[in-house]
Amino acid sequence: MQIEAPPTERSSDKPDGERRGLVIVHTGNGKGKSTAAFGLALRAHGRGKPVKIYQFMKVPSARFGEHRLFDQLGVPIEGLGDGFSWKSKDLDHSAQLARDGWARAEATIRAGDHFLVVLDEIMYPLRYGWLPLEPVLAALRERPANVHVVLTGRNAPQELVDAADTVTEMALVKHHFAAGVPAQRGIED
Repeated sequence: MQIEAPPTERSSDKPDGERRGLVIVHTGNGKGKSTAAFGLALRAHGRGKPVKIYQFMKVPSARFGEHRLFDQLGVPIEGLGDGFSWKSKDLDHSAQLARDGWARAEATIRAGDHFLVVLDEIMYPLRYGWLPLEPVLAALRERPANVHVVLTGRNAPQELVDAADTVTEMALVKHHFAAGVPAQRGIED
């Protein structure tokens, strides 16, 4: 490891633009996309800001670790789907759930009552063709100026990347699955 001296001066100018709602995309094949979005939700909630989380692939009755914590904190989190596609017994039904869920999420974004709206795992229904991309882009363009939106999932469409203010691509460097270590509650849930 290379040791370096800590900076003694600011390395960049402080932005002087107007504060406004941001579109933030967490994508890529590495872990941490949803976790990063949930961290932003916790940060906003900690500042007393209203937050709403929609999970496009989780079932409404899901009780993963994040659901339990957000319930305790009073942060609304809503599963909109019926699980990942390989678990679905009816993909047409899965697609309809995604469309119905998007209608709820879009209404929340457009209403402007929430400081932060998280659209967790939305890239999957977009990629599967269950949701058309243009209405999502339109809602992001037309949202109230105070609303921040975070979208997560692998393989974000280029149009969404272009529309976003901040895009982070999580890169897979190493994953414990490759060593045969299974998912663990509290880490992957």
